[in-house]
Amino acid sequence: MPSFDITSEVDMVALKNAIDVAERAIVNRYDFKGTSAKVELQEKNEIITIYGDSDFQLDQIKDLLFPALEKKEPDSSKRLDAQDVQKVSGNKVKQDLKIKAGIDQELAKKIIKLIKDNKLKVQAAIQGDAVRVTGAKRDTLQEVIALVRKSITDFPLQYQNFRD
Repeated sequence: MPSFDITSEVDMVALKNAIDVAERAIVNRYDFKGTSAKVELQEKNEIITIYGDSDFQLDQIKDLLFPALEKKEPDSSKRLDAQDVQKVSGNKVKQDLKIKAGIDQELAKKIIKLIKDNKLKVQAAIQGDAVRVTGAKRDTLQEVIALVRKSITDFPLQYQNFRD
């Protein structure tokens, strides 16, 4: 029986490249000279930390970082979960951006409900941080991909492991 998986995986190489591009742009900008503006990636914790002198400067850094991320991997800025801005020493601030990888239970249930509500002749099941969709016909599976792609736009999804 044909099947495929709906997943959401982070391309860490593209993420590192985008952060390097943003870091170079920060170093080259005149208004960031002599400030604490920088971007760091903690790969183990999957957190991007941005540092700046004010909330305004954090927003400027995000304006550099997000297009760089989007250029390397479309919709990748949608997977970032911004935490609260924290005050560091003096008037300096930092903000953590958590990288969400995989499909959480809530989104997986939403995908399955969407598929069942459209009465397509397929079975969908949650398998860890992915959703496996199985059906009798390849065309039906392609309809499911089109449906999910059109309906869920707030989180980047990949459609992998297509088997006949």
